[in-house]
Amino acid sequence: MPAVKKIPLRKCTGCREMKDKRELVRIVKTPEGDFCIDLTGKKSGRGAYVCKNTECLEAAFKSKGLERSFKCKIPQEIYDSLREALEKI
Repeated sequence: MPAVKKIPLRKCTGCREMKDKRELVRIVKTPEGDFCIDLTGKKSGRGAYVCKNTECLEAAFKSKGLERSFKCKIPQEIYDSLREALEKI
């Protein structure tokens, strides 16, 4: 019997649903303190996941889900740049 490969699940910080890791976008806070979208899933730093739509990013902003994940205050400009990057995906 072949080994069944487990599908990694992550929780979206916006809608709070558990989804396949590949369906989500990883947002990273680098060791330098910068925030960016990690499409490879391999950048170093603290990561949080959001669905690939702006509604979930807005929900994460309203519920302060990303701030809880990163344990710090996130400026409005960061949300704006993340929203722009998400719209391009």
